[in-house]
Amino acid sequence: MGAPIVVHAPSPTGGRRVTARGEILGLAYDDRDLIEFLRRSGLPDAGRVLDDPQWVEWRGGRAHAYEAA
Repeated sequence: MGAPIVVHAPSPTGGRRVTARGEILGLAYDDRDLIEFLRRSGLPDAGRVLDDPQWVEWRGGRAHAYEAA
């Protein structure tokens, strides 16, 4: 089974869709947005897991890069 959180490829207009177990959490434009989405979904220490591949899979671009594709 893959990571429960997926940060999808940057969109053509910027930002990255974020899903947790298939549920869309929102469109993140930076790590602060991503951390806030994860915190709201019940992960209080979200900032600690962003680089842990067991928690987060970064697809279609560099991790922590949110600019337009």
